[in-house]
Amino acid sequence: MTNKKAKKVLVAGGAGFIGSHLIDALLEDGATVVALDNYLTGRASNLRHLRDHPRFDFVEGDVIDGVPAPIRRGKTRFSHIYNLACAASPPHYQADPEHTMLTNVLGTRNLLRLAEEMDARFLLSSTSEVYGDPEVHPQPERYRGWVNCTGPRACYDEGKRAAETLAFDFARTGRADVRVARIFNTYGPRMRPDDGRVVSNVICQALAGDDITIYGDGSQTRSFCYVSDLIDGLMRLMHSEPSPGAPVNLGNPTELTVSDLVARVLALTGAASTIVHMPLPTDDPRRRRPDISRAKELLGWEPRVDLQQGLEATAAWFAAEREQGRKPADAERELIDDMAAE
Repeated sequence: MTNKKAKKVLVAGGAGFIGSHLIDALLEDGATVVALDNYLTGRASNLRHLRDHPRFDFVEGDVIDGVPAPIRRGKTRFSHIYNLACAASPPHYQADPEHTMLTNVLGTRNLLRLAEEMDARFLLSSTSEVYGDPEVHPQPERYRGWVNCTGPRACYDEGKRAAETLAFDFARTGRADVRVARIFNTYGPRMRPDDGRVVSNVICQALAGDDITIYGDGSQTRSFCYVSDLIDGLMRLMHSEPSPGAPVNLGNPTELTVSDLVARVLALTGAASTIVHMPLPTDDPRRRRPDISRAKELLGWEPRVDLQQGLEATAAWFAAEREQGRKPADAERELIDDMAAE
């Protein structure tokens, strides 16, 4: 996707798993990119390869506190803003639920106001979690969900719902040109090994020879989209004309059980791990599969990377990470300090 006019893009959450891949694609497309991140779940190592890139810059900051001065008062007038700022895995977003909710509400409001001020197009990364534990399967965008609004996942589920409301209110009142992507389970290189998501959990446990944890009986289903496919969808949505005026599901419609996923990873890694069953977390969805008819029709988009190919690439990346031998937290802190000093 090559643009005739070079874009100036802000990526909030740019040090994260998805954000860092998006930045790579934007730079390859000729854009000038500024990443904003507070390193709560993002990692400096995800951006290490871009430290000397002439069209990339990084600003450390938290969107809850407002847009940092180097961005608001800087020379760059952004044409596009991607909001990927928020912890996205249950252990991480439940660790500080107040911060999660405020990131989705105040953070989104602050970035929407920046988009209004700069006349920039705005894309919100929402989530399939707005559907909760769905009673409709697969989930189309018109489905309004089955969410426990006071449960332990509500800080994220309801936070994203509120963020969508803000985005479409800005659109309805003519204050910003917005796009909203509802992202389903995504995996690939640069996932955190401690993020608690099923793909990273199972691969890391298998590579370490540890017991494989399955929550519940393993019959719950998920649909896994490889990160490069998701990035293609996000960029197509951002550049779609006219605005869809509604959320767009982005995910892989191929559905399998968690037990099936574990079997695939064990076969791939050759691990002899024992499977251990643990209680299913509160409000964990029983089935999850996107209806991507809207994305196909409006964006000409559908996933291309099959699960086996994606798992192989992801397992290879985690294996390489393990071979480095340093404690990730120590290496991250050193890199953050180095980047801040530049």
